[in-house]
Amino acid sequence: MGRSRGGFMTKIHALTDALGHPLKFILTGGQASDIGQADHLLEGIDADAVLGDKGYDADRFVQTLAARGVIAVTPPRAHRNDPHPCDWHIYKETHLIECFFGKIKHYRRVFSRFEKTACHFMGFLHHVATLVWTQ
Repeated sequence: MGRSRGGFMTKIHALTDALGHPLKFILTGGQASDIGQADHLLEGIDADAVLGDKGYDADRFVQTLAARGVIAVTPPRAHRNDPHPCDWHIYKETHLIECFFGKIKHYRRVFSRFEKTACHFMGFLHHVATLVWTQ
């Protein structure tokens, strides 16, 4: 559990396929950045494109994906002097990950974090992911 403005928090970093089915989870403290976990999420994953929000807009990450032959579809951050192009038609598919997070928040043990250890919480996340896959 990490510390954020609201107290102790846990952030769930998730990777889904093109249909919104979960593939991988990483738990961090609430203060952790999204881009810090991006490389770990994509280890061993073969994809044509990676969609992410503005939190994944980093030159190093985009260059790493380009070296692997993967297209990075992320909107540019507001502070960029030279914003990169974003394919907004492909970016609209990010609603699938938002829908996935909406589905797992229906389970009270996920949104209220009853488990005190990361191991138990990750186990319940995998259980919920199985339920999402079978729906």
